[in-house]
Amino acid sequence: MRGDSELEVLSRTAAAFPPRTVRDRVLPNLLFFTDPARIAAPETVAERLPRGAGIVFRAFAAEDAVEQGRRLRAIADARGLWLLAGAHPGLAEGIRADGLHMPERLAGEIPKLRAEHGRYLITVAAHDLAAVQAAERAGADAVIVSPVFPSNSPSAGRPLGVEGLKEMVDATSLPIYALGGVRADTVGRLAGSGIVGIAAVEALAGRAELRT
Repeated sequence: MRGDSELEVLSRTAAAFPPRTVRDRVLPNLLFFTDPARIAAPETVAERLPRGAGIVFRAFAAEDAVEQGRRLRAIADARGLWLLAGAHPGLAEGIRADGLHMPERLAGEIPKLRAEHGRYLITVAAHDLAAVQAAERAGADAVIVSPVFPSNSPSAGRPLGVEGLKEMVDATSLPIYALGGVRADTVGRLAGSGIVGIAAVEALAGRAELRT
């Protein structure tokens, strides 16, 4: 609706996706992916997320990763949010994360992680159908598929489109999130796609949080 912020539109749309339960907890239907190259103040974004949403904290080996992660943990505790650490089990332990988000290339580590951290929610990035199927075989809890639409991420490949996304949804029993170019003007196209939720970076941030 006119006047609504990007966050309000995405939050409202995400809330309409059918809920899925994993490890006795309802999965978040909205995920905020931090990115130090694009988001200057992820804590400020986290403070505006709706209850039940999730934060995927990607520190990219920053020296202050634990300190920033603990600030996000405090916000998550206060607001009822999930907190996942990107790729690093040690960081996840240090910030008391609820789980891990693994890059596609590290999906094979999930059985070991599951044995060591049985309570964790473990999600995996996937950029094609083969990666989705590999994540399912490895025991992932959910998959974040990208890029669905054209994205500002420097690492984004060719967009999969809604039909490509649906192909992946139909090929797995895992919950799937859509990432990449998901904004207020594109998210409506995901209705009826079968996904469990949406994920975004810049679309959930205000101008003050974006790096220029």
